[in-house]
Amino acid sequence: MDIYKRKSYWNIALAFFGLLILIITMVYSNFLAQKLKEREEENVKVYVQAVKEQLEFQNQLEHQIKVQSGLEYQLNQLETEKESIKDSIKALVLSSSILNQDVGVVSEIIQGNRMPVIWEDEIGRLDGYNLGAELDQNEEYLKTQKNKFIKSGKNPLIGSGSISKVYYFNTSLVSYINYFPYIQLLLVGSFILLGYFFLVGSKRSEQNRVWAGMAKETAHQLGTPISAIIGWIEHLKLTDPSEEQLEIVEELRSDVNRLELVADRFSKIGAEPVLTKINIYNEMDECKQYMERRAPRKVSFNYPHPTEGSLFVNINKHLFDWVIENLIRNSLDAMDGKGELSATIYEDGDYINIDMTDTGKGIPSGKQSTIFRPGFTTKQRGWGLGLSLAKRIIENYHSGKIFVKNSKPGVGTTFTVRLPKA
Repeated sequence: MDIYKRKSYWNIALAFFGLLILIITMVYSNFLAQKLKEREEENVKVYVQAVKEQLEFQNQLEHQIKVQSGLEYQLNQLETEKESIKDSIKALVLSSSILNQDVGVVSEIIQGNRMPVIWEDEIGRLDGYNLGAELDQNEEYLKTQKNKFIKSGKNPLIGSGSISKVYYFNTSLVSYINYFPYIQLLLVGSFILLGYFFLVGSKRSEQNRVWAGMAKETAHQLGTPISAIIGWIEHLKLTDPSEEQLEIVEELRSDVNRLELVADRFSKIGAEPVLTKINIYNEMDECKQYMERRAPRKVSFNYPHPTEGSLFVNINKHLFDWVIENLIRNSLDAMDGKGELSATIYEDGDYINIDMTDTGKGIPSGKQSTIFRPGFTTKQRGWGLGLSLAKRIIENYHSGKIFVKNSKPGVGTTFTVRLPKA
């Protein structure tokens, strides 16, 4: 039982650290996304300022071209002031070249902008940029995006000239960063789940091989002393024993038969058992009679009589009896030598259900899911293998189910064995 408590603690600890890693990843990703948003907003401001300066440069160039044209006209009219006017023209040309250089830098800034923006002019007409070839001129889409921007609580940037307002949006890179923790969770979770299933499958396969090997070795080790005891029993019969001694010999022979049955059960673990069609009422009655002779006198058995019904299932008699006897033995231990054991057999669709109820101590709800695991036991001298073997026999060999139907501490427990109809 302690091993499963420790395992539960480890699972909780691993889940906690996994959650902590996820929270740190999400917080850091949100931090990066926020920094990127701030950076993109600054870029938009630079972009808008560049557009303003470009418009101002265009106005200045237009003005200088007009002045230059006027000076050239004066040059033709006033030959005497030719040199002075030429100097003014040169100064204007130099100023124009500087302005052209500045305009080139501003144009590079404008062309390098990749952030989606929507321009709005004085009459409310909208133009989109970097939204997509088909969306830049889609008025309905531009209006929808403008409304989303206003609802988000942001303030549009103020434009210049014919551009009155600028609505800006973050690039898809921000969304990618926001989605990153969820993608990471999906990938890591898938990796952990695949690893878990592979490890559990490998561990279960290894357990099955170990259990089968242990069971066969046990059967093999039992075979030698059983053969020796049978030989001694036959020897006692040949020594002309008294009537009392003959009774003892018969009892010994009965116990040896039981040992042979146990060895046969162990030998079948790990091998494909042979199933035969048997009336479940008769089989349950045989198990009840065997265990009733070995149960305390204050324990009463309330099992259905073989004449009460006729329902057939395909079972391996030796292994199935082992399961029923194990359940009865556990119930006897839980009742401390007094109480009632009862069984109910009934049909449930294509299955036959066997409900086995005792009036023992009951099983707490927190332990009902672990009682079938190897190593779980509430007994000081128990190995915790009985119910796990019973589950293996019923589910792996008989294609059935075994589970705790209900249990209340201080009231009792009901186990259900569910088998397909023959």
